[in-house]
Amino acid sequence: MRIEHTLSLRADARRPIRVLVIGAGGTGSAITMGLPYLDQALRVWGRFAGLEVLLMDADTVSETNCIRQPFSISDIGLSKATVLINRINLFWGTNWKAEPRNFDERTFERIQDTSIDFLIGCVDSRAARSVIARSLVKSNNRIVYWLDLGNNSASGQFVLGQPWNARNRRSAERLRTVNELYPEIADVKAGEEPLPSCSAVEALERQEPFINQTLAASALTMLARLLRYGKIAHHGGFFNAATGKVTALPADPELWRKTRLRNRKMQAKLPTR
Repeated sequence: MRIEHTLSLRADARRPIRVLVIGAGGTGSAITMGLPYLDQALRVWGRFAGLEVLLMDADTVSETNCIRQPFSISDIGLSKATVLINRINLFWGTNWKAEPRNFDERTFERIQDTSIDFLIGCVDSRAARSVIARSLVKSNNRIVYWLDLGNNSASGQFVLGQPWNARNRRSAERLRTVNELYPEIADVKAGEEPLPSCSAVEALERQEPFINQTLAASALTMLARLLRYGKIAHHGGFFNAATGKVTALPADPELWRKTRLRNRKMQAKLPTR
């Protein structure tokens, strides 16, 4: 039975929505560069005092990054997170923050903050997703939403979930997270995809242009509707560049149950390593 998810935040025009973005690569940079538009919209709607954003990524800009990501030759060698946030702050007049280091299980202790509203994960490995998933279900964690985005060469997905933690109690209508619905996405035993390519030609062969931007735009559109209207009927979607089709992931407890059951059966058929 499909449901309509209600925003688990109280609208308050005096406080900003607090966002942590993990990853400043293809999808992470597209999400981050789109967030100022959501920030401006929230202020106009008067539902929240915009966004307060922290971007985390330890990676530096390489020559190959300049092909599919919003970096230039002059950025090579600099911190991706710092370059993006400085650019946004200068253009939009925001006061967002960058932390040029990777997210780990002690990140929330280090920044002394477990009450972020939205964690947006734009990571490209099962190991990184596994770290995020484990961090969000700790007993003292109060993250409200986890939005995960991921892709391969010609397709991708975005899934908004509510981690089962101190903030989100057990409920049939709690939005299931990406690793609850598709556990293989955070299963480090399944191995990783090939490492990022070292040449521009190889980079474009491994991933078609605009996959990241399409996923980011679709995910931000979903967030905008949730924050403006206070409810959504879907909490993710799947994009296929070959067909041009975007398939919504409905908020449906019965679908969640069937998806998890199907995945368990598939995992049981796989040979043990």
